[in-house]
Amino acid sequence: MHAVGLVTEYNPFHNGHIYHIEQAKKITNADVVIAVMSGNFTQRGEPSILDKWQRTRAALKNGVDLVVELPIFMAVQPSHRFAAGALQLLNDLQVPDVVFGAEHPSWDFSKLVTAEQHFNKESFEQFNATYATQFNQQLNELTGHQLTDPNDILAFAYYKAALENSYPIALHPINRLGSQYHDQRITGTIASASAIRRAVELHEAIDQVAPAATVTALAKLRKLPNWEQLYPLLRNFLIQTPVESLHQIYQMAEGLEYRYREAAERELTFSGFIHHVKTKRYTYSRLLRVCLYAVMEITNSQIAQANVHPYLHVLGFTERGQEYLHQVKKQVEYPLLTKIGQDEHDGLVNLDYRAGKLYQMFTDVEQDVKHAPIIVRKGN
Repeated sequence: MHAVGLVTEYNPFHNGHIYHIEQAKKITNADVVIAVMSGNFTQRGEPSILDKWQRTRAALKNGVDLVVELPIFMAVQPSHRFAAGALQLLNDLQVPDVVFGAEHPSWDFSKLVTAEQHFNKESFEQFNATYATQFNQQLNELTGHQLTDPNDILAFAYYKAALENSYPIALHPINRLGSQYHDQRITGTIASASAIRRAVELHEAIDQVAPAATVTALAKLRKLPNWEQLYPLLRNFLIQTPVESLHQIYQMAEGLEYRYREAAERELTFSGFIHHVKTKRYTYSRLLRVCLYAVMEITNSQIAQANVHPYLHVLGFTERGQEYLHQVKKQVEYPLLTKIGQDEHDGLVNLDYRAGKLYQMFTDVEQDVKHAPIIVRKGN
């Protein structure tokens, strides 16, 4: 079977994702679609609007054949680590093609990756601008391009990961259709995930931009998961934990432990807290990720340990996806998990297990232990 891979968050799954699936199959002539999907927290470190099982079901009912979870130590990361983790899993699953959206699919991303090798690395030591700003200044000087759009940034990261790891994966950027990534209004049949989340928050109809599985799941949502709900846990941890221990939290570097402690002591809301810690040096995405690492008490050593033990946690499949799993299961290098038991959640998948327990603040559904994959068969 010829597989095509997609790297996704589906936050939530919408009509634009259906277009992505259809184009991926058309471009590659694939007969099975495999999605590597982040779990209950996004790359930015925010809780997903629906849990990973609801998003898996929507994907399987609308063209995806196999959904594998991107572990949290790969998913809640800057673009280059997010992309590298996703390609690592797809490569292990023997996937030869990956199709992804980009704002400028005609760009020669391989050339941009090569240009980075000629950067002045010493300039990144200055603290008066974010890394992204300094990166784009140098990229623009060498190539005339800047990576400012989210999907272009990920496209660059896929090419870089494939090159650095010599993955035998063909990369296919395609043009995004309809709304831009950060658009906040629904104007047609395809809208950005941001616009859909905003519409749900405002109790507006989303039937025209999302399939029935997503609409039904969101209709049952009592309240959008967000950081304001998690802030009491974060604030208490930051206040109660000694600064020297805060320094052990993953990515809590360059004095952030002091800024986070001070902000937690002063601010009663998460919006006030995050604005208090923001500086030119750090993007909001970086700061949100650190918030999640902190509230989960994820340390540098835990991330280092997790990175040397990747795994394939199957969230769901169709009959075709199940057939593909049978085809490759003896060829994959990483553990292939279809159900999480005591041994796994205490060891291999401990970080995802803990993330699932945290996410249960928003849902009464068990996220990992003994949760079998979702199976969607013809006619379901």
